[in-house]
Amino acid sequence: MSLLPLPQALEQMLQQLPTPNEFEQISLDQATNRILAEDIFSPINVPHFDNSAMDGYAVNLQNFSINQSLVVIGKAFAGNPFTGEIGEGQCVRIMTGASIPKGADAVVMQEETSLNNDGTVCFARQPKPFENIRQQGEDIQQGQLVLVKGSKLDVTTLPLLASLGIAQIQVYPRIKVAILSTGDELVSVGNPLKSGQIYDTNRFAVRLMLEKLNCEITDYGILPDDPTQFEKAFINAQQNADVLITSGGVSVGESDFTKEVLEKRGQIGFWKIAMKPGKPFAFGQLNSADTDNKTWFFGLPGNPVSALVTFYQLVQPALMKLAGYSAEKIANFSPNLTAYTVTSLKKAVGRQDFQRGFYHVNPQGELEVKPIGNQGSHIFSAFNESNCFIVLEQERGNVAQGERVTIQPFNFLLK
Repeated sequence: MSLLPLPQALEQMLQQLPTPNEFEQISLDQATNRILAEDIFSPINVPHFDNSAMDGYAVNLQNFSINQSLVVIGKAFAGNPFTGEIGEGQCVRIMTGASIPKGADAVVMQEETSLNNDGTVCFARQPKPFENIRQQGEDIQQGQLVLVKGSKLDVTTLPLLASLGIAQIQVYPRIKVAILSTGDELVSVGNPLKSGQIYDTNRFAVRLMLEKLNCEITDYGILPDDPTQFEKAFINAQQNADVLITSGGVSVGESDFTKEVLEKRGQIGFWKIAMKPGKPFAFGQLNSADTDNKTWFFGLPGNPVSALVTFYQLVQPALMKLAGYSAEKIANFSPNLTAYTVTSLKKAVGRQDFQRGFYHVNPQGELEVKPIGNQGSHIFSAFNESNCFIVLEQERGNVAQGERVTIQPFNFLLK
């Protein structure tokens, strides 16, 4: 079987995956990291009224002269406005956030004024019209589209909705994800290792990333190399989860039963990707005659670096689509930049390569990147000192020092 190029695999996968068609209404304080299921239009102007951007004095420019001292006829505070009207030769003491008094069309900041002995105020310069005034609707106008369907609700978007007085919103349901690892050699963290055993770090890493994606997680633990138990887990997941993610068992060894069980319980979308690390990655769907439920399947390689890279590059955008993210957000889940490599890079033609690297801005203001550590698919520790992937094209060979390369700075999933 020929290897499927990564861009083609991602496009094929995203075309098959559905967008959610259900939603639930929740309060704003329950919406952290949920995905918006409706467009939001502002019900009000922001600011809701003209208000002062400074502590100072509200003046009427038609009656203002820099050589004239003005009589202070009142004070305006945030939440306690001045209710009169400014006339000729008058001004109002005003505080930041206070409503602009009737008749005023500028605010002179306090530092540019001086108070006379008789209580009148003189000014150091001529203000401009509407200077230091936050005008009604300057930030957001009533009826304006402020958030589009598919936006993530977080620290930048939820306060915006709160400023509009919106208390209830529609969001998509959280994705239900079942996870498991397979392999007689695996041991859960916390248990002693016997000869030939290793700790199951893949399932732990996958769980951490799923938590950042705000998924509902069911952990099936470690399964032995037994096709019967493997099939039972698939049936259970197909009945109770939207997605099943496995780690290991997708290679070509005698104990790798994933493909066999997947063909029996569903369909294989594709198998083996032209990427390094991560060639043995599987995508498919579970279904059966006794239920209408369909569960999407992602089979990660067993090597820890391969598992993380394939999750980041393939499973992450897939889960984003299933969660209801907008197409724009999915397409830019990990934007590319260009940098100069400060060392040579080894690369064989034939697979798209994702090397772990560290990038920075040099004194000339240019992006530079260097590879971090051994690039073997079993060397997980290099991630600790990396902040990006160095992405080398499928048909590209070795890279000389100083050549331009594409980098992907790690997004929130790896921070």
